[in-house]
Amino acid sequence: MHQKNTPISEQIVKEKIAEAGLPSVGRASIREIKKLVDLIEKASGQQFIRMEMGIPGLPPAKIGVEGQIEALTKGVAAIYPDIHGIAPLKQEISRFVKLFMNIEVNPDGCIPTVGSMQGGFASFLMLSRIHKERDTTLFIDPGFPVHKQQHKVLNLKFETFDVYDYRGDKLRDKLESYFAKGHIHSVLYSNPNNPSWICFTEKELSIIGELANKYGIVIMEDLAYFGMDFRQDFSKPGQPPYQPSVANYTGNYILFISSSKAFSYAGERIGMMVISDQLFNSRFPDLKRYYQGDHFGNVMIFGTIYPLSSGTSHSAQYGLTAILKAANEGRFDFVEEVKEYGQKAAIMKKLFVENGFSIVYDMDEDKPIADGFYFTYSYPGFTGVELLEKMIYYGISAISLDITGSERHEGIRACTSLIRRDQMPLLEERLKKFHKDHPF
Repeated sequence: MHQKNTPISEQIVKEKIAEAGLPSVGRASIREIKKLVDLIEKASGQQFIRMEMGIPGLPPAKIGVEGQIEALTKGVAAIYPDIHGIAPLKQEISRFVKLFMNIEVNPDGCIPTVGSMQGGFASFLMLSRIHKERDTTLFIDPGFPVHKQQHKVLNLKFETFDVYDYRGDKLRDKLESYFAKGHIHSVLYSNPNNPSWICFTEKELSIIGELANKYGIVIMEDLAYFGMDFRQDFSKPGQPPYQPSVANYTGNYILFISSSKAFSYAGERIGMMVISDQLFNSRFPDLKRYYQGDHFGNVMIFGTIYPLSSGTSHSAQYGLTAILKAANEGRFDFVEEVKEYGQKAAIMKKLFVENGFSIVYDMDEDKPIADGFYFTYSYPGFTGVELLEKMIYYGISAISLDITGSERHEGIRACTSLIRRDQMPLLEERLKKFHKDHPF
């Protein structure tokens, strides 16, 4: 169908797609789409509704900035930090996990990393080496595409399934079908989930934990959106409800807690890797094939994180310490700060649904999913890949679920963070136009 009157000039879009050298816009990575839309915006002078990047749209936590500035004025920039993290930060991470998750972890296992991305990279590297006979990571998808990219860079094997059809009790048999083969060393999922915003129920977490114990499998839980299931209030330190976690059901876990979203501190590249006491102190003789020792915690810190980056930014560690200390003492309600994402999601989902779109992942077992950082949508008659490319002409950018390991090939992931409230009328106008041009 030839469209002359789309909100963004057809000629410019085609020109920039060719210039970007993308064989398929719909299958492009997040950063490739960002670059393409930057080019189109510049050439057309038109503003896009930007939903492709999961970046915070809020100012950074002020307490962190102040703590970091103070550390810089004291001269920490000249000094290498300890590889395992500065002591006050390790202490506050341990307290944070106790107060907001009700999980006890020794500060030794609380390690700052260069964003959760480095925590993941180091963990993938190590977990692929703890058992000589196990060589595969299992992803419970959909998930963050870059984790698979990290596996490819490291030349590591992974398998994946889309959890869409395996919620609740069905999850047990599905997981067991992989674990029973004896080749899986670890499992990764995010909760709340990027891209779908589903959240595992306590039943599902208990199934994952129970099977981890039965088969000796390490569970990596990516808590990038910590406390951001706004259906419950996780903001009160030391009071239930607590951020749900598999850590309640197994001692075989590594948690990745990001400061990018919950604290809007993405630019400083600092995350937290939290290793359970049980796993930290485990010995895996097979590690000696690659490292000097077999003590998991020591090998993680001095054998894996050290050669990756010699630790993480010294001043950022002080910034994060200040944020966590304030949250732990009840002086900083980080959940309140990020509720804006959920409120925007509610408005945006309504606009999409009113204009013929459907929400793809819409339930957590028997409850509607929360409004949060992401949601997923589809439109009749299009695959996600086709829809994504088509919507570029309407000044709306996102990513297709195809690149997240989802089997919902009709779907697209939208991120709510960068849309301003004053852009909602523009979003509505463009969705109406799309709906009118594509009746079904």
